[in-house]
Amino acid sequence: MDDFEAIKSLMEVVYKDDGGAFTKKRYQAQISTFADGQICIEDKGQIVAAAFSVIVDYDKFGDKHTYEEITGDAYITTHDPKGDVLYGVDFFVSPNYRGLRLGRRLYEARKELCRNLNLKSIMAGGRIPNYSKYAQKMTPYEYIEQVKSKEIYDPTLSFQMNHGFEVKQVLKAYLPEDKSSLGYATLLQWHNMYYDADQPSLLASKFSSARIGLVQWQMRYFDDVSELLQQVEYFVDALSDYKCDLAVLPEFYNAPLMGLSESDAPIDAIWHLATYTEELLNAISELAISYNINIVAGSMPLIEDDELYNVAYLCHRDGRVESQYKLHPTPYEKNGWLMKGGDRLTAFETDFGKIGILICYDVEFPELARLLSEEEIQILCVPFWTDTKNGYLRVRRCAQARAIENECYVAIAGSVGNLPKVDNVDIQYGQTAVFSPSDFAFPHDAIVSETTPNTEMMLIVDLDLDKLVQLQNEGSVRNYLDKRRDLYRVQWIGPKG
Repeated sequence: MDDFEAIKSLMEVVYKDDGGAFTKKRYQAQISTFADGQICIEDKGQIVAAAFSVIVDYDKFGDKHTYEEITGDAYITTHDPKGDVLYGVDFFVSPNYRGLRLGRRLYEARKELCRNLNLKSIMAGGRIPNYSKYAQKMTPYEYIEQVKSKEIYDPTLSFQMNHGFEVKQVLKAYLPEDKSSLGYATLLQWHNMYYDADQPSLLASKFSSARIGLVQWQMRYFDDVSELLQQVEYFVDALSDYKCDLAVLPEFYNAPLMGLSESDAPIDAIWHLATYTEELLNAISELAISYNINIVAGSMPLIEDDELYNVAYLCHRDGRVESQYKLHPTPYEKNGWLMKGGDRLTAFETDFGKIGILICYDVEFPELARLLSEEEIQILCVPFWTDTKNGYLRVRRCAQARAIENECYVAIAGSVGNLPKVDNVDIQYGQTAVFSPSDFAFPHDAIVSETTPNTEMMLIVDLDLDKLVQLQNEGSVRNYLDKRRDLYRVQWIGPKG
């Protein structure tokens, strides 16, 4: 209820020509009747978008209904917890926040709610606000067909069809006061393919699977940061389109920017590279929010208290940013770049499960993955950067061992390609892959999937998280349960993560 004034102010802007905001009584009824169905997006405490919905027994209304009838004139007196359809009551985004894909975020949240409540579908009466401009030339049916074929753009209908909604039919006098739509609306439907009449509500259940996308990054010359970010956005956009929960970039994917250093000395180039980290991190965090995907932003050099570190960043799709410092710099990183190691190890809570991040060389130290397994991580992400095949194989073999030892998935993402004019980036060898434990429930070679070596590409993998639980309790061997904790243990004695 504390959000009412903010919602009211926003609706008065969005609907200044179409009746303005809900009354406080309507808003109170919606919140008290079906709180889970009312969703908003906030930016620093300011509400910038919202979606309202109700559960109905759809057969009571049928396809021929008005907005007032099926929503109880927005009081949602029609709400039926035992109903079978999630019906859209309202949906709006602040004009100042359009273009950030917030509408898509709200639609995905509604779909998730529909799946969690095990409802058949989402339905709504959709406005067609541009129809008034074409009413003299065509019927609503003809208008809808031209929007479908993309000959006409309608800000509401085009958006809805792009997000999986089908037009079931045209509704007349759906909202008589909607002048721009001339009272017409489309009856829209999104089918929940996971609907199971015998299955109980899944609300508040844990995710049973996760889709991750890894980028096998081709090193290329960039003239500035914006060119590099354009390439990053291309991959993020593509992985988002495939509904990935997580995107993983390689270690030092931004290394080509070292070529912009005025000095040819390797130490000057890597410290110069660190000057771009804040800008890149802010931009990638915005991409995570905008494209609704969590991103492990590879790793980047960071100058902190006049010391150089190698840091992997986890950009959550809700705007949070967390970090994991590389704990073990390689001998070259220590001697050639004067790089320091971090002193904290963190298991990260995400909206699909718990993950850990170990940067390249760190995965070759089994104690770290063991400590993370005690925190019950399900996926270990390893951004890496290797120049030779033997260096790559060290990372690969150790990653495979970590998956078996700790009964988790391990995803490694690396770079490929050569940049002869950039010192330290002149040769690359890499093959991105996802490894699993080795047992009957998993692939016979414990490799979930892998890329073609030394070719730029993306790897998209669905991971069954329930199999990890089954393995720990019923596997042929049970490394986690069978550890002799009475004889030995691995203990973290550094600062807490």
